[in-house]
Amino acid sequence: MHPTRILAIALAASAVAAHAADNKVTIENRIAQCQGCHGIPDWKTAFPEVYRVPKLGGQKAAYIVSALKAYKSGERDFPTMRAIAADLSDADMEAVAKYYAGDAATTAAATPAPAAAPAPAATPAPAATPAPAAAPATSEKKK
Repeated sequence: MHPTRILAIALAASAVAAHAADNKVTIENRIAQCQGCHGIPDWKTAFPEVYRVPKLGGQKAAYIVSALKAYKSGERDFPTMRAIAADLSDADMEAVAKYYAGDAATTAAATPAPAAAPAPAATPAPAATPAPAAAPATSEKKK
């Protein structure tokens, strides 16, 4: 093989390895992935059927870990959750569960929607326009 090709292959391989090292999935990424559905108050999904997505904020950590393990093993069968749980390690499951089991008020899923802005005060009706002044009466008679 030509030395230039060897050098090009080596450089490409090191670039791929460096890029892969920069794409590490953090627990923050995992939590953000959950927020996509479970962090939207009253979110309903449409696949495979329409139903309300459960709120995770304030759930017990043990329940969340148990549910994730059941999805990963196939004991619980929901395609989206099974795919997500398949990539979670036990440590990831524990960290996600710890986050959501925290005070329900601190998770996005439990944050209430902002209050609606107060309705603007009713605009008063415009004042009546005064009638045009009557022509002054004249004492002269027309001839």
